[in-house]
Amino acid sequence: MRVVLGVSGGIAAYKAVEVCRRLVEEGHTVVPVLTRAARRFVGEATFSALATEAVPRGLWEGGIPHTRLGQSADLVVVAPATADLLGRYAAGLADDLLTATLLATRAPVIVCPAMHAEMWEHPAVVENLALLRRRGVEVVGPETGRLAGGDTGTGRMAEPETIVAAVLSRSASRRGERGGDLAGRHVVVSAGGTREPIDPVRVITNRSSGKQGHAIARAALGRGARVTLVTASALPPPGGAETVHVESAAEMEEAMNAVAKDADVVVMAAAVADFRPKAPAREKLHGVSELVFEPTPDILAGLAARRRPGQVLVGFAAETGHDLNQAVQKLERKGADILVVNDVSAPGSGFEHDTNEVTIVGSGSGAVRVPLRSKGEVAEAVLDAVVERLSQGE
Repeated sequence: MRVVLGVSGGIAAYKAVEVCRRLVEEGHTVVPVLTRAARRFVGEATFSALATEAVPRGLWEGGIPHTRLGQSADLVVVAPATADLLGRYAAGLADDLLTATLLATRAPVIVCPAMHAEMWEHPAVVENLALLRRRGVEVVGPETGRLAGGDTGTGRMAEPETIVAAVLSRSASRRGERGGDLAGRHVVVSAGGTREPIDPVRVITNRSSGKQGHAIARAALGRGARVTLVTASALPPPGGAETVHVESAAEMEEAMNAVAKDADVVVMAAAVADFRPKAPAREKLHGVSELVFEPTPDILAGLAARRRPGQVLVGFAAETGHDLNQAVQKLERKGADILVVNDVSAPGSGFEHDTNEVTIVGSGSGAVRVPLRSKGEVAEAVLDAVVERLSQGE
């Protein structure tokens, strides 16, 4: 999808850099359009380096750039959308390339407001947004949190992950071949590495960031699914997902058992600790202490034992190498339908990276190797396997 990313002049413009990067990683063509004020906060060279196309210089660079951008766009996203930009857009003004493009497009438009709380609550801003909504403009955010100058209130621009999720949702509605293939389905995804307490200060955990699980949740939202995300990650959850935050393996087991009952698809992408201290200390331990460990519950096997007919169950296995025989044995032992094996020893793959390299093994079918790709692209490959499995059961 071709996305025009408009950036107006607010301090939240720095977040638009991450929005640009993520959209490109998700496979979209991104054309950044910066206002003159935006260039005072972020450099056009940054966007030109990250985006698919270089930043256009303005209305007078030759030809009719706003018409070309407006007609070729599949979606226009403005992040941040300042009070000034929203007012000019609502009034139909077109005195720079961004506002001219907004008036010259028939593509859907998403605006992501960012401003101080007092500005957000001003009647003029309220009326401008109400008018834009009536015209069909989608508004994402703002959120409540820390603002410029040390203040706190409503007006903080939505996080990049939330904005990207909104774009993916729009993208899905345009992709008939893939976009709605999980519409009406309930998809449950687990993510992140659990933290098992040693004492009130220390925990045992692993290197999982939760990025792959969150990417699967975003991709499922983009395909029209109702998504429940059970996460032990500190990452902001995708907008639109029902989110349950957990910390330990026991908490994750309880949450997954509760939400997976009516799910059509369960993706166990979390990295659950294999062992936990048998008796966590109630006070901070000092000096060298001997710890006694016990195994944590096998959540995937438990879900397989209790799942309802027709439910597709996906497991993940972080390995150092691609041993397919071992993967098939694990798939059969766990009772899952699909096992995603990611080689965490490969460069750029696995924990904490934005990319991954996996092999998708399905019971009764061959293995599909997904070379190093963004975690968003890996998520789509996993869901392709899920959709194929669902179709086999119909």
